[in-house]
Amino acid sequence: MTASNIDWSEIGQATFDTLTMLGGSMLLTVLLGLPLGVILFLTGKGQMLENRLANSLLSLMVNILRSVPFVILLIVMIPLTVLLVGTSLGVQGAIPPLVAGAAPFFARLVETALREVDKGVIEASFAMGAKRRQVVLGALLPEAMPGIIAAATVTAIALVSYTAMAGVVGAGGLGDLAIRFGYQRFQTDVMVVTVVLLLVLVQCLQMVGDTVVRRVSHR
Repeated sequence: MTASNIDWSEIGQATFDTLTMLGGSMLLTVLLGLPLGVILFLTGKGQMLENRLANSLLSLMVNILRSVPFVILLIVMIPLTVLLVGTSLGVQGAIPPLVAGAAPFFARLVETALREVDKGVIEASFAMGAKRRQVVLGALLPEAMPGIIAAATVTAIALVSYTAMAGVVGAGGLGDLAIRFGYQRFQTDVMVVTVVLLLVLVQCLQMVGDTVVRRVSHR
């Protein structure tokens, strides 16, 4: 492999696009997935806001979105994506399907993290006169924070692979570069560089996530 066929400026732009897609979609995923996960938990059996119908409907929606392969979701969502952001191409066009694919996944992980919280903490909060909102914000979420941060780390890593798949429909980023140059033009060197960069990105996300979880757990 030689470096003569590699356009490093294009590699740099693709890396920037991947980071932009990851940052934008991760922010929206947390904003949508965190409350959705909390509602899933609270409306579950034996919880504060138990509601079988609401929980069943939300669970069905989450399961449907989670069961659709992301490549299919990318294509199916093209009309909605164009309606929301005006295009289905580039970084802007990739973010809606990325969020639609990752938010239900994150919500389910948040729900699982909340289930791990000791019920005694919640009962003690109520015994001290706390309202439901205070219990959720002051006891439930802080106690589940290590699990929620670990869930965010897993989701961010899943989003990295999603951004690479989004290259199939011209989303830009490292995945798009790997497909156009590495696969369609048989430039193995470009393929290797993009794969290495994606691996480095995943490793960095995991290391940062693990570090934050350790610090929060020892608070």
